[in-house]
Amino acid sequence: MAGRAAPAPGFLLCALFCAAAAAAGGGPGDNPAPGAFGHVYRGAVNISSERVYAFAYRSEPGQVDAVRVYVNSSSENLRYPVLFVVRQQKGVLSWQVPLIFRGLYQRTYNYQEVSRTLCPSEPTPETRPSDQIIFVDVASMAPFNIAYELLVTRLENFQLETNKAFNFTASPSQPQYFLYRFPQDVDSVIINVVSDAAYPCSVVSVQDIVCPVYDLDHNVEFNGVYQSMTKQAAITVQRKDFPGEQFFVVFVIKPEDYACGGSVPSSIHGNVNRTWNLQRTKNLQVTIVPSIKKSVYVQAMFFSFLSFLSFYLGSVVVAFVHYIRVQRKASAGRLSPEHGSGMMTSSHPISASTPEGSSYGAIDESSSSGGRQLSSPERRPPAGSDTDSSVEEESDFDTMPEIESDKNIIRTKVFLYLSDLSRKDRRIVSKKYKIYFWNIITIAVFYALPVIQLVITYQTVVNVTGNQDICYYNFLCAHPLGVLSAFNNILSNVGHMMLGFLFLLIVLRRDILHRRAMEMKDIYTLDYGIPKHFGLFYAMGIALMMEGVLSACYHVCPNYSNFQFDTSFMYMIAGLCMLKLYQTRHPDINASAYSAYASFAVVISLAVLGVVFGKNDMWFWVIFSMIHVLASLALSTQIYYMGRFKIDGPDSDMGMFRRAVMVLYTDCIQQCSRPMYMDRMVLLIVGNLVNWSFAIFGLVYRPRDFASYILGIFICNLLLYLAFYIIMKLRSSEKLLPIPMFCIMATAVVWAAALYFFFQTLSSWEETPAESREKNRPCILLGFFDDHDVWHFLSAAALFFSFLVLLTLDDDLDTVRRDKIPVF
Repeated sequence: MAGRAAPAPGFLLCALFCAAAAAAGGGPGDNPAPGAFGHVYRGAVNISSERVYAFAYRSEPGQVDAVRVYVNSSSENLRYPVLFVVRQQKGVLSWQVPLIFRGLYQRTYNYQEVSRTLCPSEPTPETRPSDQIIFVDVASMAPFNIAYELLVTRLENFQLETNKAFNFTASPSQPQYFLYRFPQDVDSVIINVVSDAAYPCSVVSVQDIVCPVYDLDHNVEFNGVYQSMTKQAAITVQRKDFPGEQFFVVFVIKPEDYACGGSVPSSIHGNVNRTWNLQRTKNLQVTIVPSIKKSVYVQAMFFSFLSFLSFYLGSVVVAFVHYIRVQRKASAGRLSPEHGSGMMTSSHPISASTPEGSSYGAIDESSSSGGRQLSSPERRPPAGSDTDSSVEEESDFDTMPEIESDKNIIRTKVFLYLSDLSRKDRRIVSKKYKIYFWNIITIAVFYALPVIQLVITYQTVVNVTGNQDICYYNFLCAHPLGVLSAFNNILSNVGHMMLGFLFLLIVLRRDILHRRAMEMKDIYTLDYGIPKHFGLFYAMGIALMMEGVLSACYHVCPNYSNFQFDTSFMYMIAGLCMLKLYQTRHPDINASAYSAYASFAVVISLAVLGVVFGKNDMWFWVIFSMIHVLASLALSTQIYYMGRFKIDGPDSDMGMFRRAVMVLYTDCIQQCSRPMYMDRMVLLIVGNLVNWSFAIFGLVYRPRDFASYILGIFICNLLLYLAFYIIMKLRSSEKLLPIPMFCIMATAVVWAAALYFFFQTLSSWEETPAESREKNRPCILLGFFDDHDVWHFLSAAALFFSFLVLLTLDDDLDTVRRDKIPVF
């Protein structure tokens, strides 16, 4: 009626509630049955019958209450599963039994036992207890009865404690998660998880206090930070990343092990369904320990910089002592050169007094065809001039076509001396070696810029997605700083940059002193000792610095895709050292910068191909071994004949083969008992045996770490050549001065210590992330650096001492005439 009053709002709400109850129909599920925690409820449901249980409890002030629901059904009928719905004050959680997980190739795994932890209620701000209630609905669309079991319990050990281990069990259908709160004085913690069994594969996740909690295989990666795990996992968590100063630690067992490096069980191959109840349970132990404080970061940075600044101090002391000794010698009068007759009156003593038996020393002026003078002192340009005139380069000795016969005469002598291989104009040769320096700077810039951009992208992806399987850190000793996940691995590379720069300063000092001596036309600088060319030394210093830069870039996010960042300049350092050692007594015939860097590019390309194809492809190892052996033979031929071996023939392609046969017969058969160049032959035979052994080893065993295999080839060849050089130097009655002797001993000791830490493998991107984490170890130095960081420190020092060996090894020859210095 128009005059009737409008119903009250409370009456309308009551009417709506009654209508909803009436619409639900009659049955056992209309009124929730009161439930008791810790009691097992058994029953059956079908399309017309469902069950509803109500579990009430009281929450104390400031307490976090967690409830776990266990359900079981004997039915394996996937068409009519049993549905469980849990309703809380602020959320709903539901699942079905059998619970289905999917693996590779759409394989399915069914679990009839399911246990889930409900999202805990937030601590109540009130000072008095509050009442909470949970509804559990059990239903099924099956036209027949399906039995079930239900058990609801309250968790007493839901909150993890600092420095206290907690053991538990999980399975794919029964994940676990726990709460952790930061103590007042802790800003960072490390979550250590261990298990005695590698499999089944599991996932450890750290998630913010947000409901719902993602605790199943298909959604655990949706939120937070996570790692896959076999026997060990470690996640560093910082307080600043969680405004509530607390987080969940979630443990999920995967239905298959392929993500952790395992294989799919043979019994389930094919697209078939199998019931997996408690066959994939895993016992886990979690311990949360405080991480390092900010003061440790400061101590580590001071230690890193001060350790290498001490090298600068030592260099200053050595330079000062050397300066004092030079001043004393200058005041006492300069010593006369060895094998000489005091101060030479001629400005060019080599041409003024050639030793008897010219076949053993520098070639005589009349020994060239037609009696033409080869290297006249009067035709030499002033020593201090340094011009880029192309006319001067064209008039250089080496560019005259008619002098080829003279080269053959000189370089094929049985006994060579340094004067025979240092006949080119010093300025031209110096410019040739400076190209090494400028080229490596260009390479470094173009190489480093995209590398830095790429690793920044990698780190950003890790931080945004939370996927810590992307980068292969030593997670037990990975200390974050800012956006970087493992700052300690980056800081430890500062030694390469600081010592590389120091080596450049030392070389620059020597270069300046040499230029001053040349401007003064010092007789010892012009015609005595090893010719000073510093281009390769500068290139070595830049390479050492770039090794530090690129190694730091690699350790921003070490993985399969950027491994070559850490090894590229290692190859170049080893190659440049060999070139410098060869250039010392072969300054006129050393390789050009263009061919050298092109060779390095080929090596780096082979290293990349080896990592991609070298694991299982036999054809790659066959091709690589052939290239390795043929390159060794070709290089040996060039070294043995001092670059004068040619296989061209007159007017016929058959002449090339005829020439090869004649050389083989003359040098290998006719003179087999006594090669023409015995010392070179011994070196090359040993070198080829070593390289062929590497080739056979690679072909037979096919090592997985191809990058280290290539680096091992370079290092062994370098060590072999250095040992040969030192032996021949001592055999030629040359001396080792105190400084090079100290550097040699320091190099050997530091390299031995460095290699010990290098072989302490802490991770491996050749394996899965979970398998790599099994190798993780705690920090060993200052609580901040691990074994690999110590390798960085020691390898930087070892390379620095190695460079000093090459720089100072022949300082004893500075007062020896070049026609008295043998070539080997």
